[in-house]
Amino acid sequence: MFSHMMVGTNDIARSKTFYDALFAAMGGRPGREDAAGRLVYQHKGAMFLVTKPIDGQSANPGNGGTIGFAVDSPEQANAWHEAGTAHGGSAIEDPPGERNGAAGRLYLAYLRDPDGNKLCALYPLG
Repeated sequence: MFSHMMVGTNDIARSKTFYDALFAAMGGRPGREDAAGRLVYQHKGAMFLVTKPIDGQSANPGNGGTIGFAVDSPEQANAWHEAGTAHGGSAIEDPPGERNGAAGRLYLAYLRDPDGNKLCALYPLG
């Protein structure tokens, strides 16, 4: 359904440190910078990009939005969360763990990246 996800940043180098650590925790590769100065991450058939806003204004997170990353296990979600908090992200909401709701049993971990974008690692439990 989606071709890619992109978030804005005010500091490409800071974002590269943060997202390289998150993707490494999920078994991914470091991002590469394209000719336009955007960071490009490709993992499991999906693409995630980080860029300074094209309009020259400051990057700001969207309120109510969340970008979810599929992980392979609860342990990988925990490693993702630890990598994020160790590299400039902030832990938010409840600690990583099981949640039960309309979508079923899920293991979730939530972070805000250094620019305030809300991220989630998700592993379906059944």
